[in-house]
Amino acid sequence: MKLSNELLNGSIIFIGIGIYFLLMNALGFADLFYLRFLNVFFVFYGVNRTIQMNLIKGKKNFVSNAISAMMTSLIGVSLSIIGLVIYSYMNGGDSFVKTLPETFLFGGNPSVNTYSICLLFEGVASSVIVTMLLMLYWNNRHATD
Repeated sequence: MKLSNELLNGSIIFIGIGIYFLLMNALGFADLFYLRFLNVFFVFYGVNRTIQMNLIKGKKNFVSNAISAMMTSLIGVSLSIIGLVIYSYMNGGDSFVKTLPETFLFGGNPSVNTYSICLLFEGVASSVIVTMLLMLYWNNRHATD
């Protein structure tokens, strides 16, 4: 069975982000907030790959490519959040979340669910931004060819 471009590249995003954060944790860099923002490069890579695969297949409709790109990033973000929830519960649940950096949208003592929902909102927002940036890039590039 052949996987769709969106599922394949969304899984690549998830695997890349997962390995990146596990490596950061193993090396002791998990508390450096600016390194956490580099995960956007994995989203850029997966979404860009989906758009390129669609263009190679001859799919040149802006709206269908934008939906495909958005689905790719949302799959990657959703799988990453599910992975975080599983990882959090494997490491103590709410007590593990309290050890994570507190440079997020909330204060106090967040639960795993609160932390995950906030990350989901952040991930959806970044997915929209990445998708629009790459769609504008490819639309301008493709229009001048």
